[in-house]
This record gives sequence, structure tokens and C-alpha cells, in this order.
Amino acid sequence: MATKEQVMEVLKQVNDPEIGKDLVTLNMIKDVSVEGNSISVTVNLTVKGCPMKQTIKDDVKQAVKSLNDVDEVTVIFGEMTAEEKQSLANSLKGTQQEKGAVFEGVSVIAVGSGKGGVGKSTVAVNMAVALQKAGKTVGILDADVLGFSVATLLGIEDKRPMALDKETILPIQVYGLKALSMGNLTKGNQALIWRAPVIRGVLDQFFYNVQWGDLDYLIIDLPPGTGDIPLTIMQQLPKAHLLLVTTPQSAAAQVSVRLGSMARQMNIDILGVAENMSYFQCPDCGNKYFIFGQGQGERIAAELNVELLSQIPLAPEIREKSDEGAPIALNDEHPLAANYHQLAAGIIKQTKFKA
Repeated sequence: MATKEQVMEVLKQVNDPEIGKDLVTLNMIKDVSVEGNSISVTVNLTVKGCPMKQTIKDDVKQAVKSLNDVDEVTVIFGEMTAEEKQSLANSLKGTQQEKGAVFEGVSVIAVGSGKGGVGKSTVAVNMAVALQKAGKTVGILDADVLGFSVATLLGIEDKRPMALDKETILPIQVYGLKALSMGNLTKGNQALIWRAPVIRGVLDQFFYNVQWGDLDYLIIDLPPGTGDIPLTIMQQLPKAHLLLVTTPQSAAAQVSVRLGSMARQMNIDILGVAENMSYFQCPDCGNKYFIFGQGQGERIAAELNVELLSQIPLAPEIREKSDEGAPIALNDEHPLAANYHQLAAGIIKQTKFKA
């Protein structure tokens, strides 16, 4: 017959999906009752309507049933008291990096473009998915505070992050990623008419109040251009890397070089260039048509002395899956996903080399 101590030990293997730490360490196990071969576990959730309740229930049952002579496992849910929530928030803050060392040990990849309309956010989201599929722990932050789209691209615009207190926010879990966007904090098409100081305050909260947990990569989707927000982020995260996204169009390429030049002046490492909408491949004849021109991605990479990491085609399927909130990189079997997996492999290689 299993003992309470054995049950508590196996429950150390069960993580809260949103916080990323085990239920025992988080003091979420309120009670364990053993009656013969039947075991009852009471779990106190941070919020009663926790969206990950079923996942926690299934994981607890699986862990406890791994013990010998356990026939039945019952999981009962309660809710933490205000004092318990505050204690949890305080314990999480204790593990948060100091402000000057935020994201220490994490490869921060800022994804930027010289101008809008080049598909930067689509590249950022699919690259994040591809990195996750490569076995990395990945977060994605939408720093395009006024032109946010990451929540839509991931299909989470109706989800809200959980706040343990005014200074402790948990990112949203989706497709194995941890994600946060202003799209998760606004209603519908609400316009944000904010000046730069307010936006910087929001970014401070995203950086320092969100419990990202242990990450290998944090992907930051920058607003386009060389304005105040990209500048602020480069100043706050001096160890970040930059991925430049452009199209083959000369106008897009020229302003991308300006962003690269800005990064160099800020001593920000440039990992490489991703050329989006490189060509359209006819599904009937297989011919490639270079609708926006050709060779600009290679030219930018050569001018900045970095690699051209990927040339991603213009394809209706990429747009369709983005509109559905199901990035095409999720489907390993789809030939278009290979472009993002190639990009992720290049990112892993570059960050490993420069670590």
C-alpha cells in the first residue's frame, strides 16, 4: 500500500503548466488521503477557474498511479486563500532576476525590420514554434505595443494572463510556448493612444513583472523601424541578438540596413537576415516568380557581414494558417514549415557559437 510520503514524492514530478514548477514546491497540495488502494489528492489552484485544471488532474492521476497497488485516484480542487496566493507570488519574485540581470542565461532574439508590412511577426511566431519543436524552451513577447499581432497569430487573443498580484504576471501557454502580447490585455479593436513613456512602462512590466520561468530563448517581436521602442529595448537588454527580417524589395532592404546599423551602434549582435516573401512558386508548374525582386536579402547580409539564414516564399498557406492562429511551423509534414525549421537551426547554431 502506498504511503502519503510516497504520494508527495511522485507529485514533485507534476508541474503547474502555467508556472513551470512542481505542485509540492508551490505548496499547492493541500491534502493527501490514503485508504487502502484508493488515494485522494486535494490541489489548491491559484484561481478556481484555472484553464489548465484538466491537465493538472490528468498529470496528478498519472503520477500517483505509477505507485504500486494504487487502483483509484481522486483529484479534488480547491482555491488558494489570498494569503497563500501572496506567499506564492513572493516566492516567485524571489527567483526573478535582478533588474540589471534580467534574462541572464537566456538567448534573447529581437526580431526587427526597417519597415512594416514585411511579415516580421509571422516570421517571429513561426520561428518560435520551430525552436520549441527543436526541443528548446521558448517564450515570445510582443513588444509592438501599438501594432500588436502575436496574440492573433497564435490564436490566443481571447485569453488573458493570470496575475497572482499586482506585480506577478504569468504568461499564456500555447503550443508549448510562453506568450504575452498587448492583444491579451485589450478588448477587440481597442486603439491604444499612448506616448513613448507609457509604452516604456508597459515594456518594463513585460520584462520585470512577468514570470517567464526557465527559458532557452525569448523571442521579442519589435515594432518596425529605428524608433524609441527598439532603442529602449536594445538599451535594456544589451546582450540581446537581432534577427533582421526583410523582403526582396529595395525599399524594405534599405531601411533594414538602417536598423542593422543602429544595432551595431548599440553593440547589439546581429544573428543574420531572414528574407520573407522571397518568391512565389507556382503550384501547377513549379516555376518560381520573384514578385518583389531578387537578391536583396543576400545584399543586406553581405553589407552587414552576417548570414542569410532563410528565404521564405510568398505562399497563401502561410497566410491562411496565420489567420487561423495555427502557425504553419506546427505541421512538421508541411513543406513550407521547413523554411522556419531551417531558420531555427541557423539561430541555434549562431547563438551556440556566440554564447
